[in-house]
Amino acid sequence: MGVVLDALEAGPVVRIAFRTLALPFRWLGYPGDPTMPPAPRALTALGPAYIKFGQILSTRPDVVGDELAMQLRVLQDKLPPFTQAEARDEIERELGQPVDRLFSWLSEPIAAASIAQVHKARVAATGDEVAVKILRPGIEKAFRKDIDAFYFAARAVEILSPASRRLRPMDVIAHFEGVVMGELDLRLESSAAAEFAANTVEDAGFRVPAIKWDLSGRRVMTLGWVEGIGAADVDALDAAGFDRKTLGARVLQLFLRHALRDGFFHGDMHQGNLKIGRDGAIVAFDFGIMGRIDAYTRRVYAEILFGFIRKDYRRVAEVHFEAGYVPPDRDIDEFARALRAVGEPIFGMDASRISMARLLSYLFQVTERFGMETRTELILLQRTMVVVEGVARTLDPRINIWEVARPVVEEYIKDNVGPRALARDLAATARVLARFGPRLPQLAEEALIRQRNPGPQDQRQSPPSRVAWVAIGAAAGALAVVVLGGR
Repeated sequence: MGVVLDALEAGPVVRIAFRTLALPFRWLGYPGDPTMPPAPRALTALGPAYIKFGQILSTRPDVVGDELAMQLRVLQDKLPPFTQAEARDEIERELGQPVDRLFSWLSEPIAAASIAQVHKARVAATGDEVAVKILRPGIEKAFRKDIDAFYFAARAVEILSPASRRLRPMDVIAHFEGVVMGELDLRLESSAAAEFAANTVEDAGFRVPAIKWDLSGRRVMTLGWVEGIGAADVDALDAAGFDRKTLGARVLQLFLRHALRDGFFHGDMHQGNLKIGRDGAIVAFDFGIMGRIDAYTRRVYAEILFGFIRKDYRRVAEVHFEAGYVPPDRDIDEFARALRAVGEPIFGMDASRISMARLLSYLFQVTERFGMETRTELILLQRTMVVVEGVARTLDPRINIWEVARPVVEEYIKDNVGPRALARDLAATARVLARFGPRLPQLAEEALIRQRNPGPQDQRQSPPSRVAWVAIGAAAGALAVVVLGGR
């Protein structure tokens, strides 16, 4: 309670009122670990879903302050572990063999987070050193309890505050539930890690450990061991002679490149999931939360970023309207002016002079003023951007995110917006039409028959529309063939 009241800069009257109201309910609270500071203690006692929230805050000292961010970093990988005996039981139950037959050596837990903990081990058959990730016993039930509470809170918010419905709290929780349920099956995480490794194999200064499929299952995942320094340990990085400014820029650029180029990105890139290898490469871990965005959304996102970088706020506003992010009855010029008020304070300033908390507050006011609804397909992307920026600022407190992002976004725009992209899109359309080529005459015939004999449902539509779309599609395919054939 004290941490919350301090953050809100509450006056003495408010503090007395809140503490008085809370006093009768103190017996309902969870005691937590008294050795922890208040905020990590409270979040840990509440459960794994709340710990996830604390992990996000731990990456944003510019929002919560340096002291609280430092306290919250224990939530990344330094939570109380479960016992070695429980870990061995989980391995044997999942992999179907005694631990000593699989591993010649298994360490005590070296890292423990909200969902799982990690042990270092040596494979008995090969002698390779590996990291073994094991889900916490009973974690599925604990998360189910937290998510049910979130649904209850979301329903209460929607009922008590109709204005909040544009934020779609129920949809947000449903999205969160889907992400978490995927994180509780380590087979899916292993698959995501393998795909991520294949996508990024050519990325200089970035690595993903190899998955050991024969030693992985639903509740246990084994991957190659990598020596390195945690991204949060800036003193150790300095002592090792690493250029933190370069590392900060690389973290941000890698995230943008993965999101824009591949449409598949690491969705939990806090410091606890990143190491700096001996060669200076960034090594990523924990692939339970991965984000995926389609090609159209990537272009929209890139054009928005590019507009901000060029200070073309009118174009940024147009992209929002074209994508349907802002209701069409709003004034586009007013929206562009509001966006300028968000973007201009950032340019020409180093990060130490920007109040991200104030900026986020103003951005929220803009979305409310213009009736913008929450886009669930962008929630993870936006959340990860906030986390990655926080990590980059931890490494380089004076980083300018727009200047660092510029080359990546410009490269994507050059390859994906313009004549070259149009030709590629038309070629893709031609390939789709080619697959359906044998059916095109039948589809045209059926459309013409429906035009002459419309049913009740077809009468509500413009009859020629379907024929027109078939004709347009065929024309587009033909055009693509001509364009590509002439190159």
